[in-house]
Amino acid sequence: MHWADPVRAAQFENWISGLAVRHGLLLPTLRAASADASFRRYLRIDTAAGALGSPGSLIIMDAPPDKENSAPFVKVAALMQAAGLRVPEILDWDATHGFMLLCDLGTQTMMQMMNPEAPPPLDLYLEATDILLQWQLASRPDVLPNYDHALLSREMELYPQWYVNRHRGLTLDSTQRKTLDDAFACIIRNNLSWPSVYVHRDFMPRNLMASSQGLGVLDFQDAVYGPITYDIASLMRDAFLSWDEEFCLDVTIRYWEKARKAGLPVGDDFGEFYRGVEWMGLQRHLKVAGIFARLTLRDGKPQYLADTPRFIHYMRNTCARYRELKPLLRLIEKIDGIEAPNMFAFGRT
Repeated sequence: MHWADPVRAAQFENWISGLAVRHGLLLPTLRAASADASFRRYLRIDTAAGALGSPGSLIIMDAPPDKENSAPFVKVAALMQAAGLRVPEILDWDATHGFMLLCDLGTQTMMQMMNPEAPPPLDLYLEATDILLQWQLASRPDVLPNYDHALLSREMELYPQWYVNRHRGLTLDSTQRKTLDDAFACIIRNNLSWPSVYVHRDFMPRNLMASSQGLGVLDFQDAVYGPITYDIASLMRDAFLSWDEEFCLDVTIRYWEKARKAGLPVGDDFGEFYRGVEWMGLQRHLKVAGIFARLTLRDGKPQYLADTPRFIHYMRNTCARYRELKPLLRLIEKIDGIEAPNMFAFGRT
């Protein structure tokens, strides 16, 4: 494996060599497993028969502590395990140097099991909603950080900062900035009108691992306590995969019906709930637009911006449905050149 920092390479070798015998690690098999949008990376290593039973593989998380705090991962993993969810078991954690040895949930994500050109797999999505309900039913206040006004606002501010200014090279004038501020305030007010539960915050097919034991959950370290509309919006308005609205409505209705029966606070009017999901999805996609631009411009990961048209489409569709969001719709279309003649209203940075 390549290590850019020889000091960190030495720290890793010292840590992994101490675990090799105990966990039957076959050190020459160490290889990349997956990259991450953060500064984390994941490695896979094979194991011989031993303390864990038959031969298999384990996952290593490499999370430099000056860039990533792994403590929330450990905390949320314990909460999810207590709720009965399938998450990676933590076998060893070097908190000082940011290395973690985890059970391997497999090599295939829910997204990799699907063909975007084929009919969507209803059974997989219903299994995902069952897992979501299980997670939400375990919710308690004052355990996870609150998804409050300040955090929602900071997330949406990534859109003008990184997408509009840095990626598109545009400067909003005072009128356009007021349009954005008014829309942000309206979106936050709507989102915070919904009761709070545990929120995974990135609950989508890329973060659900498929296996014969059922779906497993990954990438949960940013979990918060916030609007119940968030995770179902994340699942059905995926930044990497789109289905037609009829299917999304079907799954969301089935989720809502099960949530009501389970006593979760989704309200008695599906139309109102779906409106809340759409507005929550809008907040998420404004944030994601900024994050994907930042990943490209700051972190050298340009592959994420390839999916920009997908979530701009989500944003425009939602804004077009609601009178309060029409000014934001016009602004988004100007920013993305959909109304090219009006682009002269902007100043170039």
